[in-house]
Amino acid sequence: MGKKKPDDWLHKEVLEGETKVLLHACCAPCSGAILECMLKEGLEPVIFYSNSNIYPSEEYTIRRDECRRWAETNGVGFVEDEYDHGTWNTAVASGLEDCPERGPRCLQCFRFRLRRAAAYAHEQGYHVLTTTLASSRWKSLEQIDQAGFEACEGFDDVRWWSQNWRKGGLQQRRSEIIREQDFYNQLYCGCEFSMR
Repeated sequence: MGKKKPDDWLHKEVLEGETKVLLHACCAPCSGAILECMLKEGLEPVIFYSNSNIYPSEEYTIRRDECRRWAETNGVGFVEDEYDHGTWNTAVASGLEDCPERGPRCLQCFRFRLRRAAAYAHEQGYHVLTTTLASSRWKSLEQIDQAGFEACEGFDDVRWWSQNWRKGGLQQRRSEIIREQDFYNQLYCGCEFSMR
């Protein structure tokens, strides 16, 4: 087998010819370079904003509005999932409140959000799902992939696009877009436990 070229970091084979992608997005800063990259690759992403983890609700609103602004700037669809922090808290935090970042609470959080994204993808006819969570150096790619694959297992028609969105120059471009767009750039992951 030949050597991979430097630009082979983007694992498009999972798309199997699909151009429409449901992009679970956590925030505008993490979405910036990914959305730009997808559009340059001829893909048709739609942002699915499912983030019941974010606390307080005022913080949720600020992050949602910034993400929506970036979607509109790029002519990309934006779908907002129901914000239900109480249900998220019950599903995720019970007994895991004191776990560190990248611990079992984070895995549960990814599962909660990506299950909702996979269900939406199935209902609306999207066959590929990925997430901007995989752009953050503060997140475990292994946990994100585990949650993503598990979320899509229940739907024969939805594939998980496992992609390290930190590669291909996207980390640098992410920082540039944050400055260019003057994005609100949060100082904690989102839940009350990560505020510590």
